[in-house]
Amino acid sequence: MEPTHPVIGEYLLSHHTPADEILGELAMATREATAGAAHMQISSDEGALLTMLTRLTGARFAVEVGVFTGYSALCIARGLADGGRLLACDVSEEWTAVGRPYWERAGVADRIDLRIAPALETLRALDAEPVIDIAFIDADKHNYPLYYEEIVRRLRPGGLVVLDNVFLGGRVLDPTYQEEPHLAMRQLNDLITVDERVESVMIPVRDGLTIARRR
Repeated sequence: MEPTHPVIGEYLLSHHTPADEILGELAMATREATAGAAHMQISSDEGALLTMLTRLTGARFAVEVGVFTGYSALCIARGLADGGRLLACDVSEEWTAVGRPYWERAGVADRIDLRIAPALETLRALDAEPVIDIAFIDADKHNYPLYYEEIVRRLRPGGLVVLDNVFLGGRVLDPTYQEEPHLAMRQLNDLITVDERVESVMIPVRDGLTIARRR
């Protein structure tokens, strides 16, 4: 299921601040290195949105769950305030290595603290204080509810958590899909709607994007 007509999708892609040469080359390197998995990379308009949201929050401490080849990490790192840091969580040395040279070229490598370990372990090791300014979740879908909970309890008032793929290709709308990722995403989508700790909006960007703001 396409949340927007393909013609509208192409129009959206042509009407945002364009990705620069470094992002464009990273996207190409991702396609070459990951082949059929390249669809896991966010689109350029999502990247522009992440940079903008990071800047709008004045973020100094960001968290990313699911780095893949580092396109979204680069977008977030570029939006950080002076002295800001991004804690980037992933389990793949191979795929994250694709992005490292591009972080260096963009001058943001020193802002990115890449942790190769299960993200739940990394998140649970963080201080319990509400210090996260913005977080982006784009990883294994069945663990989304757990990632969300660990992050929301550490979000500062006014902080944001952004969740990608909340439509799962439209499968969350179809009750015939009953596999673990579908059930987990439906559960989380319903939870966020009634979670009194946040105010949220779900928008039909690519495969669905939810933005929740800590009250």
